[in-house]
Amino acid sequence: MIVVTNRIKVKTGMAEKMAGRFTQPGPLQSMKGFVKVEVLITKNLTDYDELNVNMYWEDMDSFSVWRNSDAFKQAHKRPEPDSDAAKKESPIIGSELLMYDVASVLESAPAQS
Repeated sequence: MIVVTNRIKVKTGMAEKMAGRFTQPGPLQSMKGFVKVEVLITKNLTDYDELNVNMYWEDMDSFSVWRNSDAFKQAHKRPEPDSDAAKKESPIIGSELLMYDVASVLESAPAQS
């Protein structure tokens, strides 16, 4: 399994407003090899907010298929230049993509009766 993290810096006060956008139902859920998405908000920052969007995939090939899919392109397209959305200032300051191999996992023990 791999984890791909998109670490996104946004303007202060925007993390909570943006978090749900990354977990809305859609084509991602039916992609082969997709496991889950979780969104973490970094605590105790003062200059900006930070979201860590963690995507869990069975393997790197599955993630690559997603990155090259029409669904990915649609989800990440920029607004048309003359649209109202394009005129709004983006809350995003910057982002960084990080990739991890899951090397070890510990899960909770089953409840005993």
